[in-house]
Amino acid sequence: MAVAIGATAPDFTLWATDGTPESRREVSVHGLRGTPVVLVFYPADSSPVCTIQLTAYTNDIRRFADLGAQVLALSPQSLDDHEHFAAVNGGFAFPLVADRDKVAAEAYGVLGPLGFYKRCVFVIDAEGIVRYAHRSTAGLTFRPVEEIVAALAVSS
Repeated sequence: MAVAIGATAPDFTLWATDGTPESRREVSVHGLRGTPVVLVFYPADSSPVCTIQLTAYTNDIRRFADLGAQVLALSPQSLDDHEHFAAVNGGFAFPLVADRDKVAAEAYGVLGPLGFYKRCVFVIDAEGIVRYAHRSTAGLTFRPVEEIVAALAVSS
């Protein structure tokens, strides 16, 4: 079921990495309450569009940080895969979350008909309410930083 704007954001607790085994930790939506959160669901590590997307968000991380937001990027690959992906690309400015069993993807309604991740972005305000949701249909494009930052600014 798709999460609607204005709904309470579904919680999840999953393992994430900043790119090294030492940085592995659990993250949850509930644990970030009090902070705006940008959830970026992307189909796969090392795919061309995903790499460009996460690099663009990394390059503009200051714009998210200026609004006090935490970015989390989720895909169904393992922590080891995420760490390799980060290393090959010089690191990312936010945690990569391993949704191996697709529990977060199911909770947010971002799985396609064959069980693959759709490219989606959600903005969750500091109170845990979904204020913006975009679900890609084709998956070959991603939401620009300006659009996400505008949604964050409105929800602050």
